[in-house]
Amino acid sequence: MNYTLNQLQIFLKIVKTQSVTKASEELHLTQPAVSIQLRNFQAQFEIPLTEVVGRKIYITDFGKEIAEAAENIINQVYAINYKTLAFKGQLTGRLKISVVSTGKYVMPYFLSDFIKQHDGIELMMDVTNKNTVLESLENNEVDFALVSILPSTLNFEKLDLLQNKLYLVGNSELKVKKSVSTKEIFKDLPLIFREKGSGTRQTMEKFIQQHNIPALKKMELTSNEAVKQAVLAGLGYSIMPLIGIKNELHNHDLHIIPIKGMPIKTVWSLIWLKGKKLSPVSASLLTYLKKEKTKIVQDKFNWYEEY
Repeated sequence: MNYTLNQLQIFLKIVKTQSVTKASEELHLTQPAVSIQLRNFQAQFEIPLTEVVGRKIYITDFGKEIAEAAENIINQVYAINYKTLAFKGQLTGRLKISVVSTGKYVMPYFLSDFIKQHDGIELMMDVTNKNTVLESLENNEVDFALVSILPSTLNFEKLDLLQNKLYLVGNSELKVKKSVSTKEIFKDLPLIFREKGSGTRQTMEKFIQQHNIPALKKMELTSNEAVKQAVLAGLGYSIMPLIGIKNELHNHDLHIIPIKGMPIKTVWSLIWLKGKKLSPVSASLLTYLKKEKTKIVQDKFNWYEEY
């Protein structure tokens, strides 16, 4: 056996994502590079680790056992690194945060200076939709979750970080008269929705139902970025979080369509399971955020007040 730590990490990521393509995206590697490392790793075993049926990859029972062993090895390597840094008196350990997809425009700004202050912290931030985020938190797979809609089925504690504003947005070609009613605007307006399980989708549907709006559904896309690109291309319009369209608004590629009842306002909140025993790293982050969050909002999100 002559496998490398890199091969173990790549194989483990393939097992968790069930996809070579998704693994390459999350590892920031090319798909061919990941495929080569997987092939080289599998060549060292007489029993197959994976099977490909059609275009989908499946992990064999033996592969699952190897993945479990690989995770243990990687954790031991991290433990060695942490012990070295801890011996020097540094704050060390993993910080696991699951973030709803639009939260990627928020969470990094609240983490940046904290991570820079502590070289011994390894950040693992998973960006996905709301349902998956809450599932990770419920299974105690992460320390914190960032959400804009609080869960009703979990017992949790929270720290509010930033207001979330959502507006109806179109590209620069659409001109709507201010005198037109909300229902008239939506009557012939092709709307682009996020996928089911998205917090933005939930907020959007709630607004439509509350105002009894006859919405014309155009398409459904699986990320905020995909929705933004579709709106930019003129494929339709959408209710989008302001946080993700800063540059497009400033460049006048997108514009806000003024209608009654908007912006829709929610709050970006960092949540964690109630009663969870926080690690030194997690506890330190909470202490830092409680002290610094107002300053971070003023420094990084002052443009928010323009809208």
